[in-house]
Amino acid sequence: MRIGIVGAGALGTLFGHRLAAHNDVLLLEQRPEVVDAIRRNGLRVEGESRPARATGEPRELFDVQVLFVFVRATDTLRALRPFAAQLSPATAIVSLQNGLGNEEAIKTCLGSTIPLVIGATTESGLSVAPGEVRRIGDGTTVLGSAGASPEACNRVVRLLVDAGFAASAAYDIRPHLWGKLIANAAINPISALLERPNGIVLTDEYAGEVARSLAQEAATVANAMRIPLPFSDPWSYVRTIVEQTAELDNSMLFDLRSGARTEVDFINGAVVAAGRRAAVPTPYNETLTALVKAREHIARAPAVR
Repeated sequence: MRIGIVGAGALGTLFGHRLAAHNDVLLLEQRPEVVDAIRRNGLRVEGESRPARATGEPRELFDVQVLFVFVRATDTLRALRPFAAQLSPATAIVSLQNGLGNEEAIKTCLGSTIPLVIGATTESGLSVAPGEVRRIGDGTTVLGSAGASPEACNRVVRLLVDAGFAASAAYDIRPHLWGKLIANAAINPISALLERPNGIVLTDEYAGEVARSLAQEAATVANAMRIPLPFSDPWSYVRTIVEQTAELDNSMLFDLRSGARTEVDFINGAVVAAGRRAAVPTPYNETLTALVKAREHIARAPAVR
């Protein structure tokens, strides 16, 4: 099967490596050094290399049968605009991105009737070189329809299972999206602002208390929206995720370090927006959103002499 992957970061590389065992995989990436590395060495995970193609030209992916989207939520519109009216109506689009709002962004670019599959994954990897990652723990992936037929959704699940992933389909994907959102909202901004790996929310009592409050607040919003979360205790769930990724520097920390715009609006900001619609106060998520955005502005501001 011809598979396109938009974004050759840690997850794009990890999924591409697995899928390349039995499929023709082509990755779209804007960083020339990553494209060159994949062309020379393939995709590498835990020292194992598998051949894959890479390009910086979107048009080379127009004929793929499945298109995975692994760019940051902040880059979805930019990355997918070139695909407008270029893909086959049968091409399944798969988003396993962080946060809320990706479905709307993808449909803005590609149309409201596309066969879109969205999901939540706890797979994680640590980038060690361009086109090379180290897998962190054993994750799970849950997929659901955001316009795709049940058959199309199940085909994507089988594709991932055949590639060695623990994947399944859910009739209602919202609980799983919110489950991952709660974990990201509790972990990512704390780790990013403290400039520490995810494990800081378990090793530092003050960081842990803020993370617990963020998780509980987001869960309260989900409950007010009548979204049945896939766990009874949000903090226990967050702790489980942190234990799996304790040594990992999350994407929000990477973005602050590089001076890039973070996904905070799509994570904690999404909790705040949903809380306003549900008439649920979200002071912790609102404060962390503001602090992360302040760090973004400081990183972009010219140095004062």
